[in-house]
Parts: sequence; structure tokens; C-alpha cells
Amino acid sequence: TSAVVIGLIPSGMFLLTSVALAVGIIKLARHKTLVQDLYSLETLARVDTLCFDKTGTITDGNMSVKEIINIEGIDLDSKSIISSMLFALNDNNQTATALKNYCGQNNSHEAIYTLPFNSERKLSAVTFRDLGTFCFGAPEFVLSKKIYSTVKQTIDNYASMGLRVMVFAKSNTPLSDNSIPNDFEPISIILLDDNIREDAVETIRWFKENGVTIKVISGDNPITVSEVSKRVGIENADKYINLEGLSDQEVYDCADKYTVFGRVSPEQKAIIIRSLNEHGHTTSMTGDGVNDILALKEANCAISVASGSEAARNVSHLVLLDNNFNSLPKVVYEGRRVVNNIQSSASLYLMKTAFTFLLSIIVLLVPFISTYPFVTSHMIVLEVFVIGMPSFFLSMQPNSNKIEGKFLNQVITKTLPCAFIMIFGEIIILILQGVIGEAGGFSSDICTTLGAYALTFAGAISLLSICLPLNKFRGTMFFTCLFCILAFFVLGILGLLSNMSYIPMLPLLSYWKQYLVLICLLIIDFPLLILIKKALIKITQNKAK
Repeated sequence: TSAVVIGLIPSGMFLLTSVALAVGIIKLARHKTLVQDLYSLETLARVDTLCFDKTGTITDGNMSVKEIINIEGIDLDSKSIISSMLFALNDNNQTATALKNYCGQNNSHEAIYTLPFNSERKLSAVTFRDLGTFCFGAPEFVLSKKIYSTVKQTIDNYASMGLRVMVFAKSNTPLSDNSIPNDFEPISIILLDDNIREDAVETIRWFKENGVTIKVISGDNPITVSEVSKRVGIENADKYINLEGLSDQEVYDCADKYTVFGRVSPEQKAIIIRSLNEHGHTTSMTGDGVNDILALKEANCAISVASGSEAARNVSHLVLLDNNFNSLPKVVYEGRRVVNNIQSSASLYLMKTAFTFLLSIIVLLVPFISTYPFVTSHMIVLEVFVIGMPSFFLSMQPNSNKIEGKFLNQVITKTLPCAFIMIFGEIIILILQGVIGEAGGFSSDICTTLGAYALTFAGAISLLSICLPLNKFRGTMFFTCLFCILAFFVLGILGLLSNMSYIPMLPLLSYWKQYLVLICLLIIDFPLLILIKKALIKITQNKAK
């Protein structure tokens, strides 16, 4: 009973998983990535849809004003008024910084009411005592539909060049109680240029080659975002949509159909992520501000940067300490390495569990088997040189393969064939024990020793199948473990380990018939293992279909 219970426990598997994840986290720390949730490493490795904003991800966020163009027929010093607005507003976002660098700041006009920028209204406005109300922001939000239609073509032309377009407008209606006048008349168009990151193209290409779909969610004009996305090689960047004025249901329905989303509100970001999740995707969301929190909480894996808001960092699973989203491929690689390697290592632990379970059932059902044939010490060579050492080294090897299928299904597909060849050898030996018996040289003690040999070498064959195709790392590891196994058994056969009770001994010259049975089993095991694996994979695929 003790041998069965202990054999059923995949001892060391939980420790190995934790160690593998911890090693991955330590490696990421060297790349300036803080992992706040141990198991988020696995989640990000399974991500097939990555959502992020244009600014700070594709571009470096250092915007500059390229030009301020007055509307034809307007004779007004836009630069001077914008300078006074910036002094009154004291905004500290990237757009305000770019405007300050271009226009400067002065208090030549007295402001009596200010309306700072926020992500929902996408504009800033100031009422001056002598001049009236002035506003700059997204054209669709500043101007009425009728007036916007008169400048839409001009705005779209500049947006198609990859420029961020803002409108500077005037109204004679003063601001009050955060109410925004609806009679703004355009004065000039502000063109801003956002620098594309040097390594953005390489990062986007990596995700594309590794089967990760990218979606760009931005508050900017979708035409601008689409053009910038094309420049860095985002696939299907020409599929863009403006979410301004769409209902929640309309946003939900279009999430899986488009690549670029423009004029997105914080609530709409969360709806997009929720829709993608419910359509079967594993999503990751990158964000750095309070307006990203809803979307970050909806995502399977939330990523923020050290320079982001404290609230965004607190809800994120990963924090990029160097504020560089181009570190993400390293994070995905580490996650894939850990998960793929743990899948292989877990099958080594669970094959012994499955074998023990099946053998215990056979012992209970077959009348001529009076006791369970093994004690715990008989499995020590299997547990050390087939399971323990190899699983540790396998968990540390490089592996960037895309994660396929569900973890448990993949592990079972690898585990059951290994357990079957183990149980096959033991059944043959038990049959010989029952049919030939002690008179033919297959007593209970001899069959127990022979079974321990067969079990260990069947485990070695299973290890070989997991290591295929062999490379320098896996080949060295496998043949080192095989040498240790052979060394232990040879020393046992020669009687040099007689004081070590956990090494079964069967002198070669006296028991040549038993070794002949063992050799036959080893010859059969490998092709039988391959046959069972192929059959199981085929059954799994048919079931999936």
C-alpha cells in the first residue's frame, strides 16, 4: 500500500514548476521587467492578441509640432493665443509639451475660465477676458458636424500622411460649469509628428512571425494611426474604424473585425478587450494611464510601465521598468520556454503515476498476483536518473515554440504512451511468473527484480522520445543519464553494490533467460511507444474536429 501511494505522487513536479517559473522571472528582471504575478508568465506566453496604444509603443511619445496652418481667410496670431492658453491650462501631457516647445508660454491674455484636457472630451479650452473662448483638440470633438464636414477632407489628407491633426478654434460663448460651446469656428490646423521607435519594426515583425495578432487602440484619428501602423508593418493596418458615437454593442461587434481603432474612450477599450476574450482569444493589454485601468483589468495579462500611473501599475501583471514595450518579445519567449519545457518534464513525473495506478488495478483484479510487485526503493534509479535529473535540465533548455493546445491535453498525450509501455513490460513479466513460475526460473523475487529493470529502461526509452530530436544539449543530458543508469545496474549485476538494498541484483550468467526477456522487451518498447503516440494524437485530433 505504501509503495502504491508513494508511486502515485508525482513528487518534485510542483517544486520543478515553481523553480522553472522563478528562474524565468529572474531572467526577465535582468531585462528590466518586473513580474508581479508568478503565473502571468504562462498567461502572456499563451497570448494570441496583443492590444496597445500607438503613442509610447509604436512611437516614442516625443511629439513635435510640424506646422500650424491658418484656415484660408483667417488673419489671427494663433501661436500667441495658444501660448497664453498653455500658460493658463498648465497641462502636462505630451501634446501640451510639444505645443510649449513650438509656441512657448506667456500671460499676455487674461484667462477667466479654463477647461483642461481629458481623454473623454479630447480637447482643452480657455475663455479670455478680452478675446472670447479658444479651444484646441481633436477636430471631431471641437467642431460641430456641419462645420467639421467643411474641413474633413483637409484633415484626412494630413492624417493619411501619418500626422496627428488638431484644430484650433474660437467661440464667442464663454465657458461655464464645464459646458462646451457648440459654435466653435476653426482658425487653424495644428500638425504634430510622432517619432516612430527605431526597434518598433523589429518587434512587430517578431510578433507577426510568432502568430500574435496586434490591435492598435488609440484616441487619435484612425487614419493617422492606420498610416503609422502600416509603416511599422502591422498586418491588416488598413482595417480601421472610428469608434466615436458608436454604441457599446456596436463596439463589441466590431472588435474582432478591425485592427486599428481610433477615437476610443476608456470604456470602449474595456469593451474591445472583453469582446476579444469572449471570442476565444487570449489577450494582453498594455497601458500606462488611469484611463487604461478598465481595459487592463479585462485583459488576461495586463502590462504597464514604470513611468505610468500608480493605479495602472497596481492592476498590471507585468511592469516594464525601462518603459520600453519592445521588451515584450523577451517576456513571451520566457513564458513559452517555461510552459513548453514543463509540459515535457511533467510527462516524466506523471508516467510513473499512471503506471502505478494501472498496475495497482491489475494486481487487484488478477487472482494469481498476491502482492504488489514493487517496494518504493525499487524505483530509486527511475526517479533519479529518468525523472528527477532530466526534468530539471529539460525545464531550463531554450524553447521558443508556440504553445499548442491545452496544457493538460498535451501532458496526457505524452504521458499515456510512456505509461503503456511500462505496464506492457510488467504484464509480460507477470504472465511469465504466473505461467512458468518458480520451476522455470520466474519466481516472485526474480520477476520483481526483472520488472524493476524493465520499468527503468522503459522509462529511459520514454525519456529518449521526449528528447527527440536530439541536439547538443538534450543529447548530452540523455546519454549522461543513460550512462548513470547502466553503471548502477552493471555494478549491481557484478555484485559490487550488495550493501545497497535499493539496487535490484540479478547476476548475468545465472539468469541469461531473464535477460533475454528483458532485451526483447526493450526492442519492442520504442516502436510500440511511437505507435501508441501516433494513435493517441490521431484520436485527439478527431475529437477536436
